[in-house]
Amino acid sequence: MGEPLDKYLLAGLDERERGFSRPVGFEQNSHLYRAILQYESTRVVTEPQMTQDGALLALIQTLHAQGYRQLKTQMSFRQGTYLGSQEPWIEYPDPLQSAHRSSGLLTKLLGWCYARRTSSL
Repeated sequence: MGEPLDKYLLAGLDERERGFSRPVGFEQNSHLYRAILQYESTRVVTEPQMTQDGALLALIQTLHAQGYRQLKTQMSFRQGTYLGSQEPWIEYPDPLQSAHRSSGLLTKLLGWCYARRTSSL
C-alpha cells in the first residue's frame, strides 16, 4: 500500500444556492488520482489525473460547470496527518460570475460618474 492520500474540505454554494461543506477524498490507481465528492445523493468522481492537485482542480471545474459557486477548499489531512484548520482556505473564482462582476462594477462606476457629472452641470 502506498503513502496516505491528502483530504480536503470543500465549501461553497450548490446549484440551488444552498451552502454546503463536505470532505473530498482521493483514490489512486497506478500513479493516477481521482477526486471524490459525495454531496447528498450526488457522487462526483473526476477523470484520472496525474496529481492530487490536478484531480482537485478537475473536481472544481466539474462543479462550476454544474452551477456550484463560491467554491473554496482547505486541506484537512496531509499524507495521513490531521491538520485541523491550520491550512488556509483556497478560493476558486466563479468562471462566469467574475467576468460579469467586473463588467457590472465598471458599468455601475461609469454610470455613477456620468450621473455626478450631469448633476453638477
